[in-house]
Parts: sequence; C-alpha cells; structure tokens
Amino acid sequence: MTIRSWIRFFISTLLVGGITTGIVGIVVRWNELVILLSGQDIVEVISVIVWMVGVGMTFSVVSQMGFLAYLTIHQFGMGIFRSVKLWNSVQLVLVAFVLFDLVYFRFQAFADDGASLLPYIGLAIFILIVGLLVASLRAKQTNKSIFPAALFFMVVVTTLEWLPVLRSNETYWLITIMFTLLATNAYQILSLPRYNKRSQKERTERLARKEARKKESGTQQNKTK
Repeated sequence: MTIRSWIRFFISTLLVGGITTGIVGIVVRWNELVILLSGQDIVEVISVIVWMVGVGMTFSVVSQMGFLAYLTIHQFGMGIFRSVKLWNSVQLVLVAFVLFDLVYFRFQAFADDGASLLPYIGLAIFILIVGLLVASLRAKQTNKSIFPAALFFMVVVTTLEWLPVLRSNETYWLITIMFTLLATNAYQILSLPRYNKRSQKERTERLARKEARKKESGTQQNKTK
C-alpha cells in the first residue's frame, strides 16, 4: 500500500471509529442526554458527544494496530505451518477457544449466584454472527480460502482489543466499544482490497509519468544535439 493510500485508510478508519462511538454512545446514554437537554444544558451535551467521538477515534487506532499485528501474525502462521488448510484449521480452533473463554471466564468473574448464562452466551453469539457475516463478504471479494482468516480477525483480534473493557464489565463501555471495534475491524478487512487496488493504480500511474519524463528528457537532448 502506498503512503497516500495508507493515510486515507488511516483517516477513514479513524472517522468510522469516531462516528460509530458517537452514534452508539448517544443511543446507549439517550436518557441521560435527554435530561441534560431538558435542562437546556446544550454545551454539556455537545461536550459529551465530542468526548465519545474522541474515545471512538482512540479505539480505532487500537483497531488499526491490531489489524497490522494480525497481518504480521498471518504471515508467520503461513510460514510456520506451510499449508493454508492447516493454518486455517488452527485459526478456526482458536476462534472456538476464544468464544468459549469469552463466555466462561466472564461468567466466572462477574456473574452473581444464580445468574443466567444466557447474556454471556448471547454476547459471544453476536460477535460470532458479525464475524461470519464479515468473513463471508470478504470471501466473496477474493476467494473462499480467506474466510477462516477473516473470521479469526473479527472474533479473536476484536476480543483481544476489547480486553481492557471486558475487565471492567461496565455495560455502557462494553456495548459502545464492542460496536466500535466491530465496525472499524469490519471496515478495515472489507476495504483493504479496494485500497490495495488504488495503490497499484497509483504505482502504475507514477511509473507511467516517470517513463514519460524520461522520454521527454531524451527527446529534448536529441533536439539540442
């Protein structure tokens, strides 16, 4: 990816994170914001929204770091296992392991006596469904062999990026940051082919301009002779 395309990629992901957190944050904290608006405290409402957008942008940077880390890990995995099918199988096993941990350890850490397991299972199922949807779309863009890698990224990497919030178990942050990370990770993995094509086009155009300048320079030299 060229520097220009990477900057566009970075800024667009930043905006996705900020906008998602802003929208989800408003929905989750709607009752609180309505009270502030009823008291005509518009400045306070705006400051809360701006703060939420800033938090979303911060987590979008975390998301991008996770994406770059996964691209590196993916190459290591391909090199170690030397088989796409074997590496994909390992990733699918890790997906199942992380989903189990997401349910089991959170239930053990935060559930009260007699509490239902369903909310914890529901959260893991939701992430799995989103991961399956995004992985299916990514597979349609390129080929079916990319499906396990995309699913691994959407489930495992998203969960790892989500860990600081998972440890607190605060409902507001849990929901808001979950949607932010899912949105930014989905955007990155689905838009990457488009940015790669744009980068290739930019390289081709740059080489064409370079060749044109060489020809023009050669023509001018011949005229002077």
